[in-house]
Amino acid sequence: MRQIRTDLALEKHERVRPDTPGVESRVWQTGGGRVTRIRVKTREAAKAIGKPQGVYYTVETEGFPDAAALSDGRSRTIVRILDRLLPPEGPVLVAGLGNPNITPDALGPLCVGQIFATRHIGRETLRALSLPPLREVSAAAPGVTGQTGVETAEIVDALCRKVRPAAVVAVDALAAGSVKRLSKTVQITDAGIEPGAGVGNARTALNRDTLGVPVIAVGVPTVVDALSLSRDLWRGGEPNEENAALSGMVVAPRDTDTVIRSAARLLALSINLALQKTLTPELILSLM
Repeated sequence: MRQIRTDLALEKHERVRPDTPGVESRVWQTGGGRVTRIRVKTREAAKAIGKPQGVYYTVETEGFPDAAALSDGRSRTIVRILDRLLPPEGPVLVAGLGNPNITPDALGPLCVGQIFATRHIGRETLRALSLPPLREVSAAAPGVTGQTGVETAEIVDALCRKVRPAAVVAVDALAAGSVKRLSKTVQITDAGIEPGAGVGNARTALNRDTLGVPVIAVGVPTVVDALSLSRDLWRGGEPNEENAALSGMVVAPRDTDTVIRSAARLLALSINLALQKTLTPELILSLM
């Protein structure tokens, strides 16, 4: 059977035995949707499931809200998960991964453009603006290797050496293995991220081993593997000669541009709220 290409730990877990040693799974319902937590505890479990050791939260929703509904339960759910994974204090670097010129891959750059960066704001400026103390946050969109000639991980590593964050939040578009989770899912993990892995173009990973600090990866599946989609349509059957030609292709929904903008804004608001506890959602929205 052909391995389904996906970045989602939930989909990887669905394709192994429920009692796989070293893998724990829990599901619960919140106002923001259905949440699944998968904890990959051992190297053997990581090999079995095909994902690095760590904890993976998957939030499944009905879709992404427009600007008028950003402060609904979905944002609060994402903030609560980020609170569990982020260190309670210290500078944070938010990296928006992906190519801003390719719509399904532009989630990271669009999100990071709305992050409230504070590293440059001094105490005098805070007093002048009547703002409370703020957590130090840096934001960057490092582009992709095809644009810069430099591995994304190398650029983020250089930034880490300069700004010395306590953690990195990496935002990136993901690939789903099933159309039912396409543009309706948020995955948050402390295992870092391997850009391009879900579409067969894996680059150097961003994680604690490569950057020296915790890496919290946040992503939304914006494409689905075409051959995986064909299997969905054929009720799980194996690909034949006709649909085998789909190997290497990915499919995006017709309204990708709208979905990407809404998802980027939701993630940016959630990250801002998780990092700036002294600010209200209304004030953060005005600063985005």
